[in-house]
Amino acid sequence: MKTTKLVLAALMIASMLMLGAASSVPAADTIKIGEIQTYSKLTNFTFPYRNGWQLALEEINNSGGVMGKQIEVISRDDAGKPGTAVTVAEELIRKDKVALLMGTFFSHVGLAVTDFAKRNKVLFVAAEPLSDALVWAKGNRYTFRLRPSTYMQAAMLAEGAAKNPAKRWATIAPNYAYGKDAVASFKRVLKAKRPDVEFVAEQWPALFKINAGAEIQALADAKPEAIYNVTFGGDLAKFVREGELRGFFKDVFVVSLLTGEPEYLDPLKDEAPVGWLVTGYPWYDIQGQMHKKFVAAYQRKFNDYPRTGSVVGYNTMMSVYHMLKKAGSTDTEKMVDAMEGLSFDSIIGPVNYRKIDHQSTMGAYVGLTGLKDGKGVMVDWQYADGKDYLPGDAEVMKLRPEK
Repeated sequence: MKTTKLVLAALMIASMLMLGAASSVPAADTIKIGEIQTYSKLTNFTFPYRNGWQLALEEINNSGGVMGKQIEVISRDDAGKPGTAVTVAEELIRKDKVALLMGTFFSHVGLAVTDFAKRNKVLFVAAEPLSDALVWAKGNRYTFRLRPSTYMQAAMLAEGAAKNPAKRWATIAPNYAYGKDAVASFKRVLKAKRPDVEFVAEQWPALFKINAGAEIQALADAKPEAIYNVTFGGDLAKFVREGELRGFFKDVFVVSLLTGEPEYLDPLKDEAPVGWLVTGYPWYDIQGQMHKKFVAAYQRKFNDYPRTGSVVGYNTMMSVYHMLKKAGSTDTEKMVDAMEGLSFDSIIGPVNYRKIDHQSTMGAYVGLTGLKDGKGVMVDWQYADGKDYLPGDAEVMKLRPEK
């Protein structure tokens, strides 16, 4: 009898412990999102990006979440490797049971997750990878992209470049998907606007392994009047410093993708170039009320100013929120249907995910580099709305085989 009572007591305690454990597991009360990013590299971009989506997540959950539930983000590092990203994506879907995937930085990593999303019928909201192939040549029903693509930003820059009298152009870009797409798009758009231009040299340094002296000498030998530069991060810093040391930029008009972004401009300090035509993020001068509110909240939470990555992270999380609100479900097909044509007002302007190619119309800031108080800034800038720099439906039908 005593043994029976002990057994019953043990069973009751075990049951209570199991109930307690179940009540502490958030899975039933949250919507899980898998987030993949290269946090172990390019921290000057990826850390602000993480800050951005964390701020958005906090705002969403503090306002009641969505569909009566809180959003839970399970974040993983892809180490900048496509294979790692796919392995992580598999674990997030199979083990962690996330409803969808978001994130990635490098184009080759984003393309690998794009393929994974297609094969496994999983929604993937790509945040940063800029390769045109992501939504065109390799595009699929399950992949959407937030940031303006290489084509869009190249078209924004080509608009200004075409006004410069330079006819002899050279290019330098990292030798992978992003760099190749960026150069091809710029050449295509610029020549359409200025049939008289010619491209006299191309340099393709390996990513983050640039020999700046050799690259600049090769460019100088071609005697260009203008340069289209796609290097970023440490490669950009070396290119700028070596070019200034050699006087290479003195009489050359430079158009430079992404160089106006604080992530890449700020580290140059007083060595920042002056007069380059760039895309970037002049957060210190943007006067829109939504953006000013975002900057204030960001500074309160992180005691730091936002970077481009911060905006990308914030808008990616907000894209997911507005999609879930519209879908009213975590069923993949319903979420995909909700993403197609999704529109919302973002902190830098209206965003619409086009149904035909799943590219968002989020824009970018275009202007010139300058120096102020010993640091690089953007001057004479304007916001270029992404919808004005995308090809029409007929052209997209040719670029995107799946359609």
